[in-house]
Amino acid sequence: MRETKSSTQHAPEQGEQERLLKGGQAERPPLPHAAQPSLQRMSRRLRDAWFMVLVLLLGLGTLLALSSAGSWLLRPTTVTRPSASPTSSASSPTPTASPTATFREYPLPQANSQVMRLAVDQQGRVWFGEMGLNYLAVFDPHTQIFRQMVPPHGRYGMMGIQVAPDGTIWFAEQYANYIGHYFPTTGRYQIYPLPTLTIPDPSHPGKTIALPSGPNDLALDAHGNVWFTELNADAVGRLDPRTGLMQHYPLGTKRSVQELLPYGITVDPEGIVWFTEASNDRLGRLDPATGSIRFFTPPGPIMPLMEVASDPHGTIWATSFSSGMLFRFDPRTNRFTRYSAAPPGTQVGGLYGLALSPAGDVWVTILSANTIARLNPATRYFTYYQIPTQGSSPLALAIGPDGTIWFSEVNKIGMLQP
Repeated sequence: MRETKSSTQHAPEQGEQERLLKGGQAERPPLPHAAQPSLQRMSRRLRDAWFMVLVLLLGLGTLLALSSAGSWLLRPTTVTRPSASPTSSASSPTPTASPTATFREYPLPQANSQVMRLAVDQQGRVWFGEMGLNYLAVFDPHTQIFRQMVPPHGRYGMMGIQVAPDGTIWFAEQYANYIGHYFPTTGRYQIYPLPTLTIPDPSHPGKTIALPSGPNDLALDAHGNVWFTELNADAVGRLDPRTGLMQHYPLGTKRSVQELLPYGITVDPEGIVWFTEASNDRLGRLDPATGSIRFFTPPGPIMPLMEVASDPHGTIWATSFSSGMLFRFDPRTNRFTRYSAAPPGTQVGGLYGLALSPAGDVWVTILSANTIARLNPATRYFTYYQIPTQGSSPLALAIGPDGTIWFSEVNKIGMLQP
């Protein structure tokens, strides 16, 4: 375990870029003043390479739709429609309900937004990072206004995002290599830089190159600590905001870079940290009290895991993007249960977004089926809600305090009221 300590405050400055735009109003974003052209090119190459990883995982590349332009409606679209056809779980037959639901879709101000994760605050506002445009953004469904802000030293790498109990926003800037803390009431930022990795340059023998640790996803524990995955550093990190102290937990028996690709992260009710590795199908468990790390692997063929979440009882759920499988892990029995989430007759794969409702339902996004799905674990029923816009490529997913389901599309934010 390694420890580092540093933080930087960034107060709002006169002329700092902040944009208030009505949903669907198109405007070309200005070039961030702090970014040099060479830095932008490097950041875009890194971001594009990451999206290609997802394309390769899916096989047929449904994520290529993320690069296409969305429609430019000036008002949200509202549609009520029934679900798609039934499905079955991998472990046993799974009946399917056929509901009706209301969708509303809010076009983002610009194309090429590339939203990977969402978070909803207690006021119902939806927060997210726009990797394609270098924005921290928030959407207020009451006013239907988008607000876009350029984060300090942003490099088009905002991935993980969480709303703290005090209403402040935590985010991971993967390419700028820091954990960020944003205070909405004052507009102030606090940033916590991560170590830089030095590795041999594969193109120039005898030389080295610098890589960011690559913070990807983050989660908050009951003590206010921020836990995060370090995609490039093959580590899990912990930040104590009270002291600025960071601790880094390497995941391999030896130091490695870009081999394990730790991806999603969550904290269960007992304070145990769980994480996934996008390079394989291991589910990791880290005990903060001892620093010990254990791994659990589901039986069967390798199915790389992506997003992960814990329910109130400590049961762990994870999505597998390439296989389209939803996994349930019971830490009390060390047993995995898997569910085939894709509706029959649709392409297998593209399972990504994951959110758990207070009622215990498990919600996921299925890119290949253009669908939001809900699993009732008690009855093993999958319920499917097909998105009105064809080829919308649903990805990120979050649940609001009123039970509203929020998700990202190609250049849109969608809302589902079951």
